[in-house]
Amino acid sequence: MTDRAFYCKIYGEGEKMSYKILSKKKLNQSVTMMDIAAPYVAAKAEPGQFIILRVDENGERIPLTIAGYDREKGTVSIIFQIVGATTALLDRKETGDFIEDFAGPLGNPTETEGLKRVCVVGGGVGCAIALPVARKLHNLGCKIDTIIGFRTKDLIILEKEFEDCSDSLVVMTDDGSYGSRGVVTEPLHKALVNGEKYDEIIAIGPLVMMKFVVETARPFNVKTVVSMNPIMIDGTGMCGGCRLTVGGKVRFACVDGPDFDGREVDFDEAMSRASIYKDFEKHAYERTCNLFKKEVSL
Repeated sequence: MTDRAFYCKIYGEGEKMSYKILSKKKLNQSVTMMDIAAPYVAAKAEPGQFIILRVDENGERIPLTIAGYDREKGTVSIIFQIVGATTALLDRKETGDFIEDFAGPLGNPTETEGLKRVCVVGGGVGCAIALPVARKLHNLGCKIDTIIGFRTKDLIILEKEFEDCSDSLVVMTDDGSYGSRGVVTEPLHKALVNGEKYDEIIAIGPLVMMKFVVETARPFNVKTVVSMNPIMIDGTGMCGGCRLTVGGKVRFACVDGPDFDGREVDFDEAMSRASIYKDFEKHAYERTCNLFKKEVSL
């Protein structure tokens, strides 16, 4: 099938050859999953990589990790949390709408070869990034213990999907409304104390969660790989916005990562940099929400 025929099969004759939203699903009150028609991205995508999108031609560029892909159908799945103006605009899109830009895959895939025993730790929406990694490890015959954590029951996502690719699954909630009460480091520490020998721990979630997973594993000398998602603009290493200190050296998450050995990451610096634009993001989000309200009232 020619490239033109492939696009026409997905988009339809005469439609704009852009990135069509083929499906949309709300996973909880603030997290949405979309399947996007992006055959060239799907053809090369691997777990751990990301894309950069623009919702419309005047929109900002934001990175989102690839949550899944189907090479045969030419689709890429993204899962995002509504936290700012751009994700709010993206969530306004519906099945059949188009996204202006969808560039990728970017970054380096998660290294999975040779791993036989792994603990995957996911926190909140970071579980969307952890899932394709867990699936690939499962398909390679790796034995996987998975620990996922959320603030409360209503925020849980992808539990069934993790069950399907894990040898064991522990669900933690901060308030005890589902699963076990506590944080993800508790069952991890218990497993390590009980003698579990992991080739690697893969932790993906909020910075503070990943920091404490690393510190929990450090006394047991287990390598902990973390997926870093700092402020990012171009995704090619040119802007320098995604710089991190890893092993005492400057690294760029978009081209050197996004995966790093968590034992070498300066998490305190990363958390400080992540908070720089909090007020700006809050104001942009509020301004966007106010525009939505005005549209509704008209």
